[in-house]
Amino acid sequence: MAGIHAGFEEMAKYPFFEALFKRRSRRISLGLRSVPAGDNSYTSTALPQPLSALEEAVLISAVGMTGVTLPDRPFETTTGEKILGTPNINFPGRAAGSTDNAQATHFFLFNDTGAYLLKRVAAVDPSEPVTPDLLIRQAEASKVKILDKRPEFPREFPYYLDSNRFLSNLPGSTILYPVVDMTRQYINALMYLLTEPDGHRPAILDDRNFYLPAGVRKWIRNGFLNKDLKLSLGYLYTMRTQIEAELLLQNLMLMLQAMGLGGWIHSAVSTTSLLPALGFSYVTPHYRGLDFFRWGTFVTSPRSQPIGLPPHIQCMCPPYYESMADAVQAVVDAKYSASGAYGDEAYFRGIFRDDRGASYLKEVPHYKDEVIACAKDICTYIYERHGRFPAHCDAIYAPGVWLQAHHLDLRYYDTLFKSGYSETQREHQQRWHA
Repeated sequence: MAGIHAGFEEMAKYPFFEALFKRRSRRISLGLRSVPAGDNSYTSTALPQPLSALEEAVLISAVGMTGVTLPDRPFETTTGEKILGTPNINFPGRAAGSTDNAQATHFFLFNDTGAYLLKRVAAVDPSEPVTPDLLIRQAEASKVKILDKRPEFPREFPYYLDSNRFLSNLPGSTILYPVVDMTRQYINALMYLLTEPDGHRPAILDDRNFYLPAGVRKWIRNGFLNKDLKLSLGYLYTMRTQIEAELLLQNLMLMLQAMGLGGWIHSAVSTTSLLPALGFSYVTPHYRGLDFFRWGTFVTSPRSQPIGLPPHIQCMCPPYYESMADAVQAVVDAKYSASGAYGDEAYFRGIFRDDRGASYLKEVPHYKDEVIACAKDICTYIYERHGRFPAHCDAIYAPGVWLQAHHLDLRYYDTLFKSGYSETQREHQQRWHA
């Protein structure tokens, strides 16, 4: 990478330890005309400075695809009994970990030119040098324009919280906003849970329906599920799928420090306002007699949920599938079909030595038929009982925060603070924009 771009070179060799310890929220951007704060008030005539194409491309790479993952797990017990070895939904690796590599997090990018969905593009060839031009090409390939301008909302609660209304989503800033499609991994995690040995598969109960069995009465009666080992859908909640979004946000904060940009993670505009503005589709279940006791309200709006941004994001539930049984089968097929995660022979030939990839695919256990059938009954129950899927978390989960990246107003920090920024912020303009 030598000789290609001074800022990029410095960022690429910036120590991880330094990034961890010097990472801070730095909120005051170029272009902010005033910071009223009593005796510490500040005014500026500086103009906003949008991030360059390369700066945005580097940030996009911090939430993008990075190579391959390995199936480095046992699929037999110490006594030779088979256990599930195929929990993954995807195998290509991303810049942060993900539950069963579900990669359920989608990012939106807002800047002065509009709002973009960042679709996934294949990771670069490991043999190809990572250059600014390559990252810019990858970033442009990932951007799908959703709106022709930056999303704007009233600068007041409930849209913005406290001082964020003066600092957030300003001209010149770049916003990265995560949302998580819960549905695919919700189905996959249910099936994974049901692969436990006899006596250890829990009876799934619905805590929104008086803790009655969640479509699993026959599976309790026939002994497939342990009636004494009870687990509620509310306890399962998001199946931990949202953790990926939080890890990716930390990636972005560390990248800001390595690059010398300012920014911070903070409360986003409320999801009930932002997701409709981005074009998300919603469903609102019909009200039924006992729903007051199940949901604690006669109002249907608390049960309304976003289910996708067609055609780019489509959750694993009706109306995108005829039934929840079809949605479950689609998850199974995506894992085990010839083009699925565990059907791509070329991928496994590429990561294993010799002919081990072929033997792995031949021997590794899949979900058993009764596991799939039980999962279909649970998911069908959830949808038919509550008129939505899932019922205990939203199909599209938004953490409610976004990350803003911007060029720092160093004069503000020099005026007020003894040590308001690090060497990467001090040298940023010279390295990246000279």
